Amino acid sequence: MNAPILLLYGVLGLVGGAIYFAVLRFSLGLPGWRLVAAAAAARLATAGLLFWLAAQGGAGPLLAALAGFLAARAIALRWVRSLPP
Repeated sequence: MNAPILLLYGVLGLVGGAIYFAVLRFSLGLPGWRLVAAAAAARLATAGLLFWLAAQGGAGPLLAALAGFLAARAIALRWVRSLPP
């Protein structure tokens, strides 16, 4: 697998992770447990679909997507830590 395709999967993982953590942040303010559970199910299904699609390309694309997802996690954690309490 060549580098541009792996980079594309990495960017896909980064965007998917950003969406995942944005929905997580959004779900913190939702009223009622049903909406929170629906948001959690949507997050997990989306992440599962992202990684399943990447796994169809093999181990390299899957690892690139995971690296992008983890980069999005690091960015989200840094952003949350910079917020005032």
